[in-house]
Amino acid sequence: MTNGKAGAAAAGPKKTLWTRIWEYRELYLLLIIPVVLTFIYKYIPMYGIQIAFRDYKASRGILGSEWVGFNWFNRFFNSPNAGRMIKNTLLLSLYALLWSFPIPIILSLCINQLRFKKWKRTVQTILYAPHFISTMVVCGMIRIFLSPSGGLINLLLGTSIDFLTESSAFRTIYIVSGIWQDAGWGCIIYLATLSSVDSALYEAAKVDGASVFQRIMNIDIPALLPMAILNLIMSAGSLMNVGFEKAWLLQTDLNKATSDVIAVYVYQLGIENAKYSLSTAVGLFNTAVNLVLLFIVNYISKKTSEVDFV
Repeated sequence: MTNGKAGAAAAGPKKTLWTRIWEYRELYLLLIIPVVLTFIYKYIPMYGIQIAFRDYKASRGILGSEWVGFNWFNRFFNSPNAGRMIKNTLLLSLYALLWSFPIPIILSLCINQLRFKKWKRTVQTILYAPHFISTMVVCGMIRIFLSPSGGLINLLLGTSIDFLTESSAFRTIYIVSGIWQDAGWGCIIYLATLSSVDSALYEAAKVDGASVFQRIMNIDIPALLPMAILNLIMSAGSLMNVGFEKAWLLQTDLNKATSDVIAVYVYQLGIENAKYSLSTAVGLFNTAVNLVLLFIVNYISKKTSEVDFV
């Protein structure tokens, strides 16, 4: 007991919160700009969410517009296309997550096995490059490659099919193009994680006679698992946020059965038809679903792997 008291006395009195903040004041000062910008551009605009519960008229302003409660939500859910849009958004997001989520992990594991630095850098550059191509250009490339007259895909298949008019092909086109564009960029964070693994583990595994596959399974994958789970949680939090630009640019009158998603509907309502209250209500519903999914996946992750994000 005497030694314990002496140790506590030597450690000194517990520092208050303000004392600790003052000690690291330079670091806290660096936080001021991002915190202010986040407050201005993320929190202040939340004031406009109440438009979803009002019959908003620009001439009257937000507070001057009539309060209508959940009228716009009811109108959306009772619309004939609501079920189709929710279904398309969920399916497109789930399929994209199912196919695109593991690809960066697999790429990072493969790249990590390359031993020639120049070859490794070349491969990384080739994989990263598509991420810097704008969505508009990517959609233009897709239309050229899938053109029924002279398109690369039709030339290879010996057909003349206009794939963008096929509802059954839209999801495949959307997901495959997304994997091509973002898979290489997504593996950066996994490669950074693998670079922090102690090389002594690999040397010890080689001495024990472990094969490449065994080293990947017992060293690389356990090291990537926490980061992969965090990325999965964040992806689930934006599950309903289907990329508006690509869906809108690739949409045609003949593929609306699968390309008609909530993001495009909100754009058409709010920007093209100036129905601000209805578009805000639909967008708020979309965000609420994302928030619920985020907490559900985070809860499941915390219970099964003890890794959580929120």
